[in-house]
Amino acid sequence: MKVLVPVKRVIDYNVKVRVRSDGTGVDLANVKMSMNPFDEIAVEEAIRLKERGAASEIVAVSIGVAQASETLRTALAMGADRAILIRAAADVHQDIEPLAVAKLLAAVARDEGPGLILCGKQAIDNDMNATGQMLAALLGWPQATFASALAVADGTAEVTREVDGGLQVLRVALPAVVTVDLRLNEPRYASLPNIMKAKKKPLEEKAPADYGVDVTPRLTVVRTAEPAGRKAGVRVGSVDELIAKLKDEAGVI
Repeated sequence: MKVLVPVKRVIDYNVKVRVRSDGTGVDLANVKMSMNPFDEIAVEEAIRLKERGAASEIVAVSIGVAQASETLRTALAMGADRAILIRAAADVHQDIEPLAVAKLLAAVARDEGPGLILCGKQAIDNDMNATGQMLAALLGWPQATFASALAVADGTAEVTREVDGGLQVLRVALPAVVTVDLRLNEPRYASLPNIMKAKKKPLEEKAPADYGVDVTPRLTVVRTAEPAGRKAGVRVGSVDELIAKLKDEAGVI
């Protein structure tokens, strides 16, 4: 079974995000970029499926700027077999919208014929949480979101997902789209020998036109602003004073 894993290049989660002075977006100048953490978990799970004999090939796909090839090389160093880069933007500040991404991934899936698509549940830069669901709808495949456990056998995938009331277990027929959550696994570090081997693994470059997909943005960012800073706390002298402040000033009781 072939496993397709989309990965996105995002600002590293350890970096403090800065907004541009003109409010047009996030400042990406000299900012460390890395693989979206949820996508990294998806890559790790695909590798584990291959190690268990449930998968035969792992194909990583990224859509965006040329620099996304570095993200794909990371996936290859972790254990993916080959990669596809769809160069859909020239400006690092341009974010390809989820519907366009889903259409491109659906086209790739029709070409590659995977038995399973493993996606991160969302990207940490825009938090859309939409691509996986749109992809499943475009393909007409079953989907299971927010996976915290995954087992594949006999043409089905059993997915445990965390919901408000506890845990929900779904069984979906393959091929299917599964989006993964943080508690599914802990991604491995790429070793130096594997990083060197990754440089020789195939990385194919494509363009949206090759798949007949228009990636022209449908949304316009009007303004970007940093959240308001939190006010400093105050010390109260008694429970009565605390209750008074909660009631009269905060208005929470």
